[in-house]
Amino acid sequence: MKYKKVSLSDIAEMLGVSKALVSIVLNGKGDENGISKATQEKVLKLAEELNYKPNQFARGLKIGKSNTIGLVVSDISNQFYSKIARYIEDYCISEDYNLIICNTDENEEKEKKVIETILEKQIDGIILSSASENSNNLFKLQNENIPFILIDRKFSSFPCHYVVIDNFKAAQEATQYLIEQGHKKIACFTVSPSHISSQVDRFLGYKEAINNNSFINYNDFYYKTIDRYKMYNSILNIFRDWSNNKVMPSAILSANYQITLTILEVCREINIKIPNDLSIVSFDDIDVFRFTTPTITAVVQPLESYAKYATENLIKLIKSFKINEEQKEFIQIKLDANLVLRDSVVKYN
Repeated sequence: MKYKKVSLSDIAEMLGVSKALVSIVLNGKGDENGISKATQEKVLKLAEELNYKPNQFARGLKIGKSNTIGLVVSDISNQFYSKIARYIEDYCISEDYNLIICNTDENEEKEKKVIETILEKQIDGIILSSASENSNNLFKLQNENIPFILIDRKFSSFPCHYVVIDNFKAAQEATQYLIEQGHKKIACFTVSPSHISSQVDRFLGYKEAINNNSFINYNDFYYKTIDRYKMYNSILNIFRDWSNNKVMPSAILSANYQITLTILEVCREINIKIPNDLSIVSFDDIDVFRFTTPTITAVVQPLESYAKYATENLIKLIKSFKINEEQKEFIQIKLDANLVLRDSVVKYN
């Protein structure tokens, strides 16, 4: 049997009052509109008995707020984003907000369409990990007067709110650790698209650490951007080339966990022993890194802090947001990451 959803009109008809009166009481404004306590109690009691659920979309159109936030990420199946999304959802629920999650697949055009689609849903604000090379999509949000905050990635040419980790510092410290273990030929793998700020900053931190050590020379030959859609073949071909030319590095800084997993797969295929033949430090710490042989030394990002700062600050922006108000100060948070030492790095003599 299909049950009819109870409406304001149903409650009003059953009590013999106006729909407007019912709406005022259910919105907690009975006292200020001079509605008697007895009438308010009748409305509230009947609404509870009938299990009345307000139409949030219609209410949002009326008051200009939907209590809904959009989360736009490159790939929700990526453990980095799926864990952040779970934390964001928890914070949204605690603040009585709904969450809509969308994927862009690291595609700028798809990101544009996703943003247009969720704007049609009358969302109040957006948390965005942008795949764009330029800031056109951010201009779109700005022009639509939608509060937004970036996570994981930022734009140096477009001042806005963001929560990121200090990728430069984290990569510099991870590379310095490899240097202190005696490694001189250290490679760095980042992932496409190469313009993403987190990947750029990780490479620059790696390069800075090498340049700060007088007995090591930076060599472009050991910096590679891996095609995210052809990871296995890309890494396999690089390793074969290094091996054939007898220029294999002794260590690699991997700029995300998906690259690291692929490195482990390729190494098994061509019989490279980790860490004896090749040491690895990986960005992003996933559960499996604690159980692989060897366990993987990793840069751990504070995922819950990402979610907490992004959600709390976006909600503050939503509540204080004024149309066409020029932004004078931006929330720009850089979090620290931690290097967790495990067994994938050995001293190199």
